[in-house]
Amino acid sequence: MAHSLSSEALLTESRMRDAVRGDSKACFDLGIAYSSGTGGVEVDLIQAHKWFNLAALKGNVRGQECRAEIAHEMSGWEIAEAQRQARSWLQDTGRAAA
Repeated sequence: MAHSLSSEALLTESRMRDAVRGDSKACFDLGIAYSSGTGGVEVDLIQAHKWFNLAALKGNVRGQECRAEIAHEMSGWEIAEAQRQARSWLQDTGRAAA
């Protein structure tokens, strides 16, 4: 079990590094992890929306679809917070949208 959790954490860390480099698939994968509670992370729809949004901004169509799907389960405040976090992440990493 510990080995499995360690492997999941390493995979999530790897996807995080790829996302920092601008990989839209990595952003999408992080959205999936946070929306389903896989990869060693807890379910967090704000984080999921943020990562799907970042994937969508890079042209990932599935990211656009998943972002819209989970938005139906979120409050307006939660969506606004996810968008704020996405903007902050873009600024912090020096990544431009699209």
